[in-house]
Amino acid sequence: MSPKIYCALFMLLCGYLAGSIPFGYLIGRLNGIDIRKYGSHNIGATNVTRVLGTAYGRICFLLDFLKGALPVIFIGYRIGLGTPIGQGWSGVLVAAGCILGHMYPCWLNFKGGKGVATSIGALIALAFWPVIIALVVWYLVFLKTKIVSVASLATAVATPIAALILNLLGWARTPWIIILLMFAVGAFIFWRHRENIDRLIHGQEKSFKK
Repeated sequence: MSPKIYCALFMLLCGYLAGSIPFGYLIGRLNGIDIRKYGSHNIGATNVTRVLGTAYGRICFLLDFLKGALPVIFIGYRIGLGTPIGQGWSGVLVAAGCILGHMYPCWLNFKGGKGVATSIGALIALAFWPVIIALVVWYLVFLKTKIVSVASLATAVATPIAALILNLLGWARTPWIIILLMFAVGAFIFWRHRENIDRLIHGQEKSFKK
């Protein structure tokens, strides 16, 4: 294989290993439980919040966010700058690896979280303003519905659309490879939320009340 392929695989693997750290599961273990046996049986921040409370949920979200953002910044961009594939591709591959690692961690039989917090972290390191706009959408939708899954799905749609609109306006341009990654991540998030979508259709999805 060529040096470019070795480099691409290395970046993808680094991202995967970082993203596969199951912080939600570890937080549950620190509290004497297996978080996968409670609530929605998910290791993400939403389930941690429901089972262990807001403080632990925020910690989980922050850690999942950082395991997406920091590898892109320090491995994808800094190390990737001097590699055969360059900084741009390195960042994208590390981001993709982080998101896949969170969703399918090898340490938990490839059953991980739904990828929202880690995706936000990874993508905000690649394209700041589109993700900021998408986070505003998340907040507004959550205020209206009080349903995290609805807000998360709205964010998955809003992120690539915001990037496209900003590109058309000629402001804060996002490379097309990153926009394609945003669409792919959005599709994965919808796939990971398929049970939530089914509950939404049947009016059974849980909400967070004040």
